[in-house]
Amino acid sequence: MTDDATAAMRYKEIIALSRGSAENLRAWELARAEALTTEIEEAEAAIEAATERETRAAERATRWWKMALHNIQGLTWLTPGDDPRPVPTARAAYLERYLEEVKPSYQELVQAVLALGWRAKRAAAKQRGEQPPA
Repeated sequence: MTDDATAAMRYKEIIALSRGSAENLRAWELARAEALTTEIEEAEAAIEAATERETRAAERATRWWKMALHNIQGLTWLTPGDDPRPVPTARAAYLERYLEEVKPSYQELVQAVLALGWRAKRAAAKQRGEQPPA
């Protein structure tokens, strides 16, 4: 075998290796692009689910707040605070726990309003200029 034949064989071998490397790189890039597309779709679905969950939680908190306001509307001496606002430091993983803490607090408020008795209700009606209950 001559040096020219050996050099030509070596050149063909190098070209075949570089072509194989280019094909492997292209296959890896296509697989990675597909994996990234899947990850983006999963992230978008997670964002959509979190947004829906946040909306439901806000609606639920607003509903509890309105019910609490309704319970104390006759108590003129009690001024309600500001409407509830999101807490940026709250942990999303504890959302259900946070929401479950609202119900007992609301029930305590209802019991406190009911425990005021007829005297407090009569005084509140008198302040509003209504006929006090008998």
